[in-house]
Formats: sequence, structure tokens, C-alpha cells
Amino acid sequence: MTFFIIGLMVFFGAHSFTAFFRNARQGVVDKIGAGGYRGVYSLFALAGLVFIILGWPNADTAPIYIPPYWLKHIAYVLILLAFILLAAAYAPKGKIAAAARHPMLAGLKLWALAHLLVNGEVRSVLLFGAFLAFGIADRIAVKRRGAPVPAVGPWRHDVISIGVGAAAYGAMAFYLHPMITGVSVF
Repeated sequence: MTFFIIGLMVFFGAHSFTAFFRNARQGVVDKIGAGGYRGVYSLFALAGLVFIILGWPNADTAPIYIPPYWLKHIAYVLILLAFILLAAAYAPKGKIAAAARHPMLAGLKLWALAHLLVNGEVRSVLLFGAFLAFGIADRIAVKRRGAPVPAVGPWRHDVISIGVGAAAYGAMAFYLHPMITGVSVF
């Protein structure tokens, strides 16, 4: 459990520094440059992720709650929407990105919530709860900073987001999720 907790702290520590301590972040960027900052940030985020992955098998699997079976179906829909939102964050901006305002954070929150609906053991609640809490806090921080809202683009951009999101969802659900986690989605 120690590696897992250290991984969460390092991963979310790096992300929190970038999201919530903008003046301190800018000071570091001024000292080591934007490329240097991105490199150090990436190393911390990757190290945190590695610790999370290494610690996952030995993390506490005691149940906190037992989710009802039917929540799986809601989770499937939420994850599909999360993938579409993630695609909308990187595709040319359409109505989906404008409506979500920050589609990456919206997708992250849906993804984490969906996993909390169907996973009630300690390690899952810690992992997905941390992602959900970070997504909510970061969205509040972005709103306070007054980050610009994406302009509404043509509907064909939404078609791209939906297509790419659905394809990524299919790849993850049928192939990658079982490979990465050892857990079959369906």
C-alpha cells in the first residue's frame, strides 16, 4: 500500500502544483525555462504513475461498499461520454467542447465517477476518488482564473469527437482494459 499512496501523492502533487500554484509554477518556469519545467513535471507525473501501478497489486482490496450490479450499465454510458469529452478536448472545437467549457476536466470527472459507481474497494475509492476530487478542484481553479471558453465550431467537429471518442471507448473496453488491468469490462 505504501508505493500506491506515494504514487498518488507524487502524481497529484505534480498536477496540483501546476493547477493551483500558478505563481510558483511561473517562478520555476522563469528559472529553468518552459521546456525544463515540462520535463521535470513529466518526470514527477510519470514517477507517480509508476508508483501507483507498482503499488496497485498490494493495495488494500477490502470492500468499503458493494455496488449494485445495475450500476455497471450507467458506468458504461458515463465512460463513453468521458471518451467523447476527452476527444473533444483535443479535436477541433465544436459544440461539445463549448458546452463542456473544459472537456478534458469534464471527461476526467465522468471517468472517475463511473469507476466509483462500480468499484467499492479501498484502493479503487482512493484512486478514483482522488481523480474526481482533483477534477472538481481543478475546474474550480480554472473558473477562478477566468480561462477562456472555447469558441463554438461547426458540427462536423463534434462528429469527429464522437467518432474518435467511440472508437477509443471500444478499443479500451474490448482490448486495452483487460490487458492493462486484467479486468474484462463486459
